[in-house]
Amino acid sequence: MSRPASLSAFRSVFKPLLTAATLLSTASFAFATATQPAAPSAAPSAPAAVAIEKPACGGDYNVWLEGVVTEAKAAGISDKALTELHKARLDERTLKRDRTQTVFNLTFAEFSKRLISEQRLKKGRENLVKYADVFKKAEDTYGVPGPVIAAFWGLETDFGAIQGDFDTLNSLVTLAHDCRRPELFRPQLIALLKLMDKGVVDAGTMGAWAGEIGQMQLLPKDYLERGVDGDNDGKVDLRNSVADAVMTAARMLSELGWQRGEPWLETVQLTQDLPWENSIRTYRLPHSKWSGWGVKSVNGNALGADDGDASLLIPMGRKGPAFLSYRNFDIFVEWNKSIVYATTAAYFAARLAGGEPFLLGTPEAGLSTEELKELQNKLVVRGYDMGRIDGVFGTMTRDAVRTEQLRLGMPADSWPTRELLEKL
Repeated sequence: MSRPASLSAFRSVFKPLLTAATLLSTASFAFATATQPAAPSAAPSAPAAVAIEKPACGGDYNVWLEGVVTEAKAAGISDKALTELHKARLDERTLKRDRTQTVFNLTFAEFSKRLISEQRLKKGRENLVKYADVFKKAEDTYGVPGPVIAAFWGLETDFGAIQGDFDTLNSLVTLAHDCRRPELFRPQLIALLKLMDKGVVDAGTMGAWAGEIGQMQLLPKDYLERGVDGDNDGKVDLRNSVADAVMTAARMLSELGWQRGEPWLETVQLTQDLPWENSIRTYRLPHSKWSGWGVKSVNGNALGADDGDASLLIPMGRKGPAFLSYRNFDIFVEWNKSIVYATTAAYFAARLAGGEPFLLGTPEAGLSTEELKELQNKLVVRGYDMGRIDGVFGTMTRDAVRTEQLRLGMPADSWPTRELLEKL
C-alpha cells in the first residue's frame, strides 16, 4: 500500500503528530504500488544490478549513495538531477519524526476531537460549495463523492494550508538510507528525481517528513504515475491547483476500489448486549440482523432499509462510539492502515455529507503505551505474531485481543483493558 499518511493538517493542533500518519501506520499509504521499485527505462546489465542491490541501506553513506546513483542512471535520471542528489544530506529531524509517532497512541475519540473541529467542518462545507464544479467532475469521472475527497484534503493539509516544512529530497535520502523501511523509500527517491527532471518539483521542494508532497500529501510515485490535470492547463500541480489535487485524489480512491454510489460509514447506537465476536470489520451482515441485536440509528430510530451489508465498528469497545461500516470503508483503511485514522477520515466525510455526530458513551479506559507493550509481550508468549513490540494498538493486536477475550469468556469486543491484561 503505497502511502505514508501525512497528517500535516493538524501540526498546528498537535505538533508531535506531523504528517505521514498513513505511511507509518503499519504499512504505508495505500495508493497502489509505491512499495515497488521503479522500473528502469532500460534494463541495466547484470553487474550494474548487483551494484545497485549491495548497499541497500545503512552503512557508509557515500557507498550507499553511489548505489543509488547507479540505479538512477539506469532509470534515465539526468546529470542535473544527480547533481542535486549529491547535495542532499541526512536529516536527523526526519529520523526523529519517524521514531516518535505518538499519533498511534491516541484513542478514536481523542484523535477525532483534535482533527475534526467545528471550524474545520465549517471550512470543509464551504469548500464543497466553493469548488462544487470540481467535486462534481471528480464524482462524475471517478464515482467518489465530494465529502470523501474533502475529508482527506482537510485532514492531510487543512485544505492545502499546511503542506509541510521538510526538505523532501533530504527526507527521502534519509529514509531510503535508513534500514527501517528502505524498500518503501528508495523507489520514492528515484520517483522524486524523475519529477525534478520533468520540472514538476525542484530540489528545494518542501513537504511532509516522510516525503509526501502537495495538498493531498502524495508520495512522489503517486504524483508521477497518477496525477491528473484537473484544470486543463497542461500540467499536474498538486501543490497549488485545487482541481488537480481533487481529481488526483478521486482517481487514487477509485483505483483503490471505491464503489460508486455506495455508502461508507453510518453512526449508530447500541441498546443491548450482542454477540460481540461478530463486531469484525470484514464480517458484514444485513441491517435486519443488526437491528435484531439492538443496533439503532444514532437518533434512536430503526435502521433503514439495507444499503449493502454492514459490519459493526466499535473503535473503543462495546461501551464507546459505534458505527456501521460498509465495503467502501475499506478504501479509507487502504489510504491509511491505522483504524483510528481511517475511522476519523470516514466519520469526517460522513459529517461533511450531513451525518450526525457520534455518541461517546462510557468507554472503558484503554491501556497506556507501556501497558500495551506489556500486553503485546504476553500475547507473543501465547504464540501470537505481534510484529514489532511498539505499544501501538494495530490490527494484529486487535485480532489477538478478540481471540483471548473469547478464550477467557470476556465480551469479545477487541478493546484491550486492564482487566484483560491482568487475566493474561
